[in-house]
Amino acid sequence: MKTYQTNEIKNIAIVGCSGSGKTTLTEAMLYEGGIIKRRGSVAAKNTVSDYFPVEQEYGYSVFSTVFQIEQAGKKLNLIDCPGSDDFAGSMVCAMEVCNLAMMVINGQYGVEVGTQNCFRYIKKMKKPMMFVVNQVDNEKCEYDTVIEQLQSIYGAKVVPVQYPLNAGPGFSTIIDVLLMKKLTYTGEGQAPIVEDIPAEEYEKAKALHMELVEKAAENEEGLMDKYFESEELTTDEIRMGARMGLSTDSVYPVLCCSAATDVAVGRLLEFLANVAPEVDDMPKPKNIDGEVVSYDSSAPTSIFFYKTSVEPHIGEVNYFKVISGTLKAGDDLVNADRGSKERIAQLYCSAGANRVAVDELKAGDLGCTVKLKDVKIGNTLNAKDVNHRFSLVKYPASKYSRAIKPVNESDMEKLMQILNRMHEEDPTWIVEQSKELRQTIVYGQGEFHLRTLKWRLEHVEKMQVKFEEPKIPYRETITKVARADYRHKKQSGGAGQFGEVHLIVEPYEEGKPMPEVYRFGNQEFKITPKGSEEVTLDWGGKLVFVNSVVGGAIDARFMPAILKGIMERMERGPLTGSYARDVRVIVYDGKMHPVDSNEISFMLAGRNAFSEAFRNAGPKVLEPIYDVEVFVPSDKMGDVMSDIQGRRGMIMGMESENGYEKLVAKVPLKEMASYSTSLSSLTGGRASFIMSFSSYELVPTDVQNKLVEELSVKDDE
Repeated sequence: MKTYQTNEIKNIAIVGCSGSGKTTLTEAMLYEGGIIKRRGSVAAKNTVSDYFPVEQEYGYSVFSTVFQIEQAGKKLNLIDCPGSDDFAGSMVCAMEVCNLAMMVINGQYGVEVGTQNCFRYIKKMKKPMMFVVNQVDNEKCEYDTVIEQLQSIYGAKVVPVQYPLNAGPGFSTIIDVLLMKKLTYTGEGQAPIVEDIPAEEYEKAKALHMELVEKAAENEEGLMDKYFESEELTTDEIRMGARMGLSTDSVYPVLCCSAATDVAVGRLLEFLANVAPEVDDMPKPKNIDGEVVSYDSSAPTSIFFYKTSVEPHIGEVNYFKVISGTLKAGDDLVNADRGSKERIAQLYCSAGANRVAVDELKAGDLGCTVKLKDVKIGNTLNAKDVNHRFSLVKYPASKYSRAIKPVNESDMEKLMQILNRMHEEDPTWIVEQSKELRQTIVYGQGEFHLRTLKWRLEHVEKMQVKFEEPKIPYRETITKVARADYRHKKQSGGAGQFGEVHLIVEPYEEGKPMPEVYRFGNQEFKITPKGSEEVTLDWGGKLVFVNSVVGGAIDARFMPAILKGIMERMERGPLTGSYARDVRVIVYDGKMHPVDSNEISFMLAGRNAFSEAFRNAGPKVLEPIYDVEVFVPSDKMGDVMSDIQGRRGMIMGMESENGYEKLVAKVPLKEMASYSTSLSSLTGGRASFIMSFSSYELVPTDVQNKLVEELSVKDDE
């Protein structure tokens, strides 16, 4: 493969929902581009894209796949992204290094929830977009209806470049309104027969052509002047205007094809080579210091790693984008994130599992290498005296979690090593050893995402594991004022232990004043604060510790020990063993012994006095509440609302968004454990959701009683 200059490189992400046919389209593009001699199929498990065993097992793309095609003097770097929202992390990585999203639409169904999910990511990342309507050969495909749907959802930016003359079984002919020609395909891999547009189609084609010309002219002043003069542009001028329109996100071209029968796929490649934005057309990246870094091949070398895969017999394969400079095989670079030195001994362009060795890659190009010592996703390698660091990838938040443990508990350390390695390959697999829950938690994008992780552990790593529902990180607090005292006394020969603590506890809120006098029955306790310490708790909320001891009843040197004892009990609340929060503790009296008092005595006295007072202060359990947004077809809205309400959810609002309904609710985390699976079942896989932490709220009394009872049973055991 020859070395391509920056202005000859186009980076394109192939995105779309599951079932749109991206993998089949990728295979057809590779065939049309001369990269492969025979097309594989998903059913036969021999496609270039889905070459990992787990992908062949499930028949889904799990990882993004990079491949290159040379077309009309341009290098097309294409990344086939997984369609399932469970693997959105791979799509986000790919999108960050690409300058165009090619959205594939299933001609049978048009815009689906998965399409909307992709669109939201694309717009969030401010990337240009085009549409390709695939499966036009399906008997249920109504192309004009799909175009109307796209235009109603995405507006006037949607502009058809082609339309099928005979959609449905036997599809073989398109009208290309950019070329103003009829293209008929007679067989796989054959060049189309190019003819004039039939008279009966000319009026429709001309109207679409003028719409395309007008859209192209809007993006360049010279083209607009010419359009006003003659109402016509040359084919190359339309291409230039469309490319500029894509670069500024002002036009969404729509093409059509049948990937399965290889109809119009070659024409799609031509369009990408002629119209897709080049690296130079797009905004320049910024490093973490906010400095703009140009795609300059003559500048010092800087490369950013966006993907890692672990392949049999090879090990780690690291994928990167050349941000600046010219990368050559044998270059020595420095890892800006880790400080280590790396040699790029081998340099490749890839087509799935196949790699082609190259001597150098220019700024803006995508490549891969192997046998690096210490490079992870998100790292930047620089030439000497260059200090660029990039933080290009922002991963979506996790939506699904499971506690994981090996069947053989002695394998726990080995399991953690494997999970950490898999996290490097897919950063949306997040691993946490929770001290609070005393579980190892794996987080992912959905049930299928974590099922894939389990499959790989068991079939590739030969590690048998069990999934369990994760415990919920409850919190405990109090609702009223209470007091208690506790004397710790122990005598066992020689020096003994003695410490007595009297304290008051009350709920704490920011800015809440402390009373001067507390009353319990007929007793009054006057407070004279001598010192106060506010502890911001790692798990949220605060503990305010007030020293109000007068007359030297407790020496000041024992106060840290009392606070330590209280903190120990805050870490394992008296009700459910959960973290406690938002409590003010006033130590107002106590006793000590001139010989037997020590720090351990007052730590134990403080802990037990606090525990007793806490139990008498109207203790309540708080549960985490999450903001949930569900994107659902309107015909399923009623079912989804009922399900949310059945999960103790509170509906906060509803609104329409691009043809789908968005339901906003607040739902306890406890009720979201299996929501991913339930939502898919309720809607036939046509809905999706996102969730984020909102707040801690009091649990209902019946739920609290059940939690306390469960802890009591465990303690008895």
